[in-house]
Amino acid sequence: MSNISARLAHELNAKEQQVIAATALLDEGATVPFIARYRKEVTGGLDDTQLRLLEQRLGYLRELEERRSFILSTIKEQGKLSDSLSADIHNVQSKTELEDLYLPFKPKRRTKGQIAIEAGLKPLAEALFNDATLSPEQLAQDYVNDQNGISDSKAALDGAKFILMERFAEDAKLLAKFRRHIQQNGQLEAQVVKGKEDSGNKYRDYFEHSEKLTKVPSHRALAMLRARNEGILQLVINPEPDVAEPQQFCAQMIADHYQLNVTSANASAWLMTVVQWAWKIKLSLHLENEFLGSLRETAETGAIDVFAKNLKDLLMAAPAGPRVTLGIDPGLRTGCKIAVVDSTGKLLSTNTIFPHAPQNHWDKSLRTLEQLCRQHKVQLIAIGNGTASRESDKLASELLKAAPELALSKIMVSEAGASVYSASEFAANEFPDLDVSLRGAVSIARRLQDPLAELVKIEPKSIGVGQYQHDVSQSQLGQTLTSVVEDCVNSVGVDVNMASAPLLTRVSGLNKTLANNIVKYRDEHGSFTARNQLKKVERLGPKAFEQAAGFLRILDGKDPLDASSVHPEAYPVVKQIAQQKALPVTELIGNSTLLNQLAANDFTSEKFGLPTVTDIIKELDKPGRDPRPEFKTAEFKAGVEKISDLEVGMILEGVVSNVANFGAFVDVGVHQDGLVHISAITNKFISDPREVVKAGDIVKVKVIEVDVARKRISFTMRLNDEITPQDTQAKSKPSTQKSAAPKQHNRSAKPKKDSGNAAMGNAFAEAFAKMKK
Repeated sequence: MSNISARLAHELNAKEQQVIAATALLDEGATVPFIARYRKEVTGGLDDTQLRLLEQRLGYLRELEERRSFILSTIKEQGKLSDSLSADIHNVQSKTELEDLYLPFKPKRRTKGQIAIEAGLKPLAEALFNDATLSPEQLAQDYVNDQNGISDSKAALDGAKFILMERFAEDAKLLAKFRRHIQQNGQLEAQVVKGKEDSGNKYRDYFEHSEKLTKVPSHRALAMLRARNEGILQLVINPEPDVAEPQQFCAQMIADHYQLNVTSANASAWLMTVVQWAWKIKLSLHLENEFLGSLRETAETGAIDVFAKNLKDLLMAAPAGPRVTLGIDPGLRTGCKIAVVDSTGKLLSTNTIFPHAPQNHWDKSLRTLEQLCRQHKVQLIAIGNGTASRESDKLASELLKAAPELALSKIMVSEAGASVYSASEFAANEFPDLDVSLRGAVSIARRLQDPLAELVKIEPKSIGVGQYQHDVSQSQLGQTLTSVVEDCVNSVGVDVNMASAPLLTRVSGLNKTLANNIVKYRDEHGSFTARNQLKKVERLGPKAFEQAAGFLRILDGKDPLDASSVHPEAYPVVKQIAQQKALPVTELIGNSTLLNQLAANDFTSEKFGLPTVTDIIKELDKPGRDPRPEFKTAEFKAGVEKISDLEVGMILEGVVSNVANFGAFVDVGVHQDGLVHISAITNKFISDPREVVKAGDIVKVKVIEVDVARKRISFTMRLNDEITPQDTQAKSKPSTQKSAAPKQHNRSAKPKKDSGNAAMGNAFAEAFAKMKK
C-alpha cells in the first residue's frame, strides 16, 4: 500500500499523507462529493477531480499488485524465480510490462517450439544461436530421429527455428526496445480495401492516409477503427517509415539485440531467416495488435472525456426556474404534443394540435395554445428542437404577437433523450395513463425549468453530446458519466421535498432503494421539515445520513441551516458564531457586512479546521447559492428554418449543441447542426475548443459553406473573416485524394505521407448527425 500511495501522490502532485487519508475514506464507503466538500482537513484539500483520478488509479494499481503477487508465486512454484527476475517483476509499473515478463513462464498450449524442445532440438537451436560459424545443414544431421518425428535435416532446422522464434517473441527486453522505437517513430497507415471505394465513401479522407502514431487524435483514431471493423480500411503500424524495407529494418534490430553474426558466417543466412520470421510471424503481429489496442484505448479515453465535459456543461446549464411552462413536442403528420406543468413540474394539462401539413389547423391550434396559456397562467413556452420545431416556433411567435398581455417567452429546447425518458419505467410509473408521446412534451417543459433535475432521469449515454460514444467501452463510459452526473447533482444540491427518485438516487450516500424510500416517506408523512427527519426513513442509517445530509436542502423548514450546504455536523460552528455576535442564526444568514468581518481562525477546532469554517462563512453569506449561470436564450433568425435557407456570409445566433476535439457544433434552428472547426473558433491558437466554448453557450456564427445534398454546414466564429466565392467553391469541391482504386496494403510498402489534417467533416459530421437523430 505504501508503494501505491507514493505513486499516486506523485501522479496527483500531492503529499503521500493526503493520498493515504483519501484512500482510507474511500475504503470506508465515503463518496467523492462528500470527501471533496466536507473532509478538506482530512485530505489536505484534494478537489473532486483529483479524488476521481485517485479513485480510478487506485483500482488499477491494486489490480497490478494482485497480479504481481500471483505471477511471483507462480514462477516461484515452477522453481524458475531468480533474483534478477524477481527484481524486474517488482520494478515494472504497468500491466503490459508485467505480462511480458510472465510470458515465458505462462502456462500455454503446446506450441511448435515446445514440440521441438520435446523432440530434443533445443541443443541444435542453442548451438546455431551461439556460434554462427557452424554449418546448419551439417549440424542438423546429428538430430535426425524418426522416432521423434525428425525425418531429415530440414525438419530439424525448422524445429530449431521455432524454438528461437518463440524465445525472441517472449523476450521482455526486446519487446520493450521495439515499443520504445515504435512509440518514437511508428506511423499509422490506412488504405482502402479494394472494391470498397464506393460503399466506404464517407471514409474517403483515409483511403490513403498516414500519420505519426502518437499524434493521431481520438476522433480520427475511432473513425479509422470503425472503418476497419466495417471492412472498409486496412490499418497497419509501420515501425520505421523512413526506410524502404521496414521488415528488414526490424529483423536487423532483433539481430543487433542478440549480437547475432548475420553477415558472412556459415549460419548467417539461416539466422537471418529466423529473425525475419520472428518479426513477421510473431513480433510484428503481437506489437501491431498491442499498439492498435492501445490506440483504441487512448482514443476511447479521449472520447469519453469529451462526452463527460459536454454532459457536465449540459447538466449545469442555467435553469429557467420555477415558472409555469408549456412544452411542445413538435410533429407534422402526428401533430404537436402539448403539456403544461406548474412551477414545481407537476403536470396540469395535455393536448395535441395539428397546425402543420397535412391537416394545417393553424388558427385552431393558436386558439388552443392561447386558451391553455390563459387558463394556467403560463409564463414560458418550451419547444423541442426536432422535426417541425421551426414551424412550431413560428406558431408560438404568432401567439406572442396576438396576445402580448400574456407576457410569454418562448425558448427552443434540446429534446435529445426525451423519447428515452418517455418509454422508461420511471415515466410509466409517473404517468401510467399518459400516452408515450405526451410524456415527451412533459420532459421538454421540465428540462427548461431545471435541466439537471430532468436529465438525470435519462441514461447519460442517451443524451446526444458524445463523440463516437457507441464505439467506446460502454462500462467505462457508463462509470465516467455516472460520476459526472453525481458531481453535478451534489454541486447544485437537491430540494428533498421536490426531488424525484432518479434525482435523489444521484445524491451522495443514497441509492435507488433509499431514494424510493425517501419519496415513500414524503408521500405518507408530508414534506420534510428538518434534516433529522431523514433518519426516520427506512434503511437510511447513520452512514448514509452523514454522506447525504449536506447535499439535501429543506426550504422553509424549522432550521434555516437546513436550506444551506452547511452539514448538520457543523451546525455547532454556526451557533458559536451567532453566540459571539449575540444574534439569532436567522439574522446571521445573509448578513454580508458582519460575515465579511469574521476571522475564520477564531472558530476553528480539532474537528473543524480553517477550510471548513471558511466554507461555512461563505455559505452563510449566500445560503443555497446555485453554481449554475444566469438563464439566457438564443434568438434564431426569422425566415431561416431549413438548411436551404442558409446563405454563405449570413451571421446567425445559435446554441453550441456539442463540442468535440476538432471543433464545436452549433444549432441555428435549421434541423442540422453546423461545424465550427477549431481553427475558426478564435483568432488565436487553441488546442482545445473548450478553451473558448462549451455546450449550451449562445454564440454568433458566420456561414462559410452549405452542402444541402450532404446536409453539411460550416461556420466560423471569426465574424470579421471575409468569405470569397473562390473560398466557397474550393470548400465545396470533392476530396482531391486519389480516386483510383488503391493497391492492397503491403506491409513493406510505404504509403504517401499525409499531414493528418484532412477535411474533418465527412465521417465526424455524419456520425454526429446520426447520433443526434
